[in-house]
Amino acid sequence: MSPPLRRIQTSPTLPASADVVVIGGGIIGVFTAYYLAKRGISVALVEKGSIGAEQSSRNWGWCRQQNRDARELPLASKSLDLWEQFAAESGEDAGFHRCGLLYLSNDEAEISRWASWREFAKTAGVTTHMLSGREASERGQATGRAWKGGVFSPSDGTADPGKAAPAVAAALIRLGGSVHQNCAARGIETEGGRVSGVITEAGVIKTRTAVMAGGAWASSFCRQLGIRFPQASIRQSILSVSPVEHRLPDAVVSAGVSATRRNDGRYALAISGRARVDPTGQFLRFASQFVPMFAKRWRNLRPGGLEAIRSGHETLARWRLDAPTPMERMRILDPKPDPVSIKDTHRRAIELLPQLRDAKITHAWAGYIDSTPDGVPGIGEVQGLPGFILAAGFSGHGFGIAPGAGRLIADLASGGEPIVDPIPYRPARFSGSAWGKVADF
Repeated sequence: MSPPLRRIQTSPTLPASADVVVIGGGIIGVFTAYYLAKRGISVALVEKGSIGAEQSSRNWGWCRQQNRDARELPLASKSLDLWEQFAAESGEDAGFHRCGLLYLSNDEAEISRWASWREFAKTAGVTTHMLSGREASERGQATGRAWKGGVFSPSDGTADPGKAAPAVAAALIRLGGSVHQNCAARGIETEGGRVSGVITEAGVIKTRTAVMAGGAWASSFCRQLGIRFPQASIRQSILSVSPVEHRLPDAVVSAGVSATRRNDGRYALAISGRARVDPTGQFLRFASQFVPMFAKRWRNLRPGGLEAIRSGHETLARWRLDAPTPMERMRILDPKPDPVSIKDTHRRAIELLPQLRDAKITHAWAGYIDSTPDGVPGIGEVQGLPGFILAAGFSGHGFGIAPGAGRLIADLASGGEPIVDPIPYRPARFSGSAWGKVADF
């Protein structure tokens, strides 16, 4: 069963033109379009299915700085302020609040890694508190067990995945942007070597700038343009349980399981890093670039099945622009959750938080997390195709850093001063200076 998701209305008419067309109505796409519209730039957002219906509503909901990659930390820090600013400026409820995130551990090596990260974080102005065994056990008293140590990051928080992307889309419409659901982008038109339009199933929108924020679909879309973007998806399963009388930590993670309280009192439960790898042609094509990442995570990754092949988001096929594409045949990626993982997650959650024993499972779902070889997103204009900006491969971190990422993408699309240094995210890093339009198909 899919997680709860707020629905919004589609704009009635597809515009003939727009300054920028954003492809993909997930959390990255909607924030990008929102920040463009705030600047008075005409923007059309096209989404093949429903706003926020894929990974943007299927994640933990964490908005954190803690344990971020050094390249992502600036975006993470900016994003926390932008989450708050969005609520104040728009009047929309994305469910964001700085509840603090609690990490508990009995692994001394893990605690040592957290301590090392804290020393680095100090140089970036990030506050994080290392917890002694006594402090960790006190903060984690709901677990009823003793802990060797932990971390509490007080300025971090959570937002509601079921509310966030639709809330931003609603705010975008009020600013004059248009949102088009059940409207797949099939391809790009060019003129004089640069973007001149986006071809959708409902017609062409003339534009000089297109942003590809298609999540797990980004690599197969890029392939249609002769662009090589290494991307692999893993299928993670999550469940939620009904509210309980006892107030538990808002957001807690241990080696065994994580628990995140939603605004309605339900708890979302997941095992960090646990996922299925569904083989596809695209996965095999880029496998050599992902070997180092998967080698580090082999204990948590399990072989999957044919789910991804049936879904079609990692197809190597070329599609026609005048006929339905795989995106129209699969409007919303809604893979089956892994029953073994769901059962194990529920068991571990009860072991960690015994108060959940009487809570009922309300939903169980899965989602595809799109990753890059280094776990950091690709954000920037593609070499060889001026006007085409890639914003994908957020590697499971996109929800929390979405406001900052959307702001950065809007900066790049409009020629504004970037909110953070964009160089660490440039897509060209995946193949050196030669990355861009290639002819290796």
